[in-house]
Amino acid sequence: MISEAQFQNELRLIIENGIREDVGDGDHSSLACIPATAQGKAKLLVKDEGIIAGVEFAKMIFQYVDKDLKVETFIQDATPVKYGDVVFHVSGSSQSILKSERLVLNAMQRMSAIATKTQSFARLLEGTKTKVLDTRKTTPGIRAIEKWAVKIGGGENHRFALYDMVMLKDNHIDFAGGITKAIQKTNDYLKQNNLDLKIIVEARNLDEVREILQSDNVYRILLDNFDYDMTRTAVALIGDQCQTESSGNINEKTIRNYADCGVNYISSGALTHSVYNMDLSLKAI
Repeated sequence: MISEAQFQNELRLIIENGIREDVGDGDHSSLACIPATAQGKAKLLVKDEGIIAGVEFAKMIFQYVDKDLKVETFIQDATPVKYGDVVFHVSGSSQSILKSERLVLNAMQRMSAIATKTQSFARLLEGTKTKVLDTRKTTPGIRAIEKWAVKIGGGENHRFALYDMVMLKDNHIDFAGGITKAIQKTNDYLKQNNLDLKIIVEARNLDEVREILQSDNVYRILLDNFDYDMTRTAVALIGDQCQTESSGNINEKTIRNYADCGVNYISSGALTHSVYNMDLSLKAI
């Protein structure tokens, strides 16, 4: 996984690009009718229900726009919220509050939706050893906050990007000439380039699981689109040799059944690509 320093840099880039995109050469609506010296206060109002996420990220946005903005927090990240709840107050320059508003709302609405969905999946896994993982099926440019939201909702992060973990999927295997060749070439590449990266290999059937188990340095086997019986058999074959992960069209109705097969992880792109933003607003008070 990426380092905390790398993650913080990704957050900074999201904020910088978000403000650049939204403000451009100036918030002319505010500049036209609100004096530069005007002071104001606003509240983050919940108009929905779910798990709130993005409070700490909102503070980062406010600080980036104007270090003099003050935030008084009433509800922390990962807390259940309902219609009418007030998450925080922000006070200071009225122009700065308005300049921050849309990026704060866009981020928090998206993050809260992801955290809410993730928690619903995580609760279905309670009592098992299985953890729910996100994927790289994220919104371009804002992956860091979407993966942050998964953690807030009680899930775990998969690899961040192509550079922090090796995942040999069907196309890699086919282009490389087969599973054994793909793994061997990868191990040689990592050694030659002095890279310490974990290797995950996708299996499409039980024969591929058996072949993967003949190679060294495989961290996890990804069981792609296996049914329940195949998953149980694969888990038994793999034993403690490496970790196991199920993926492929797993939803709220099937996730518990896959967990009961004994896999370590279940990955779901739906955590980030199939959510409806939580309804939030920033209201002057």
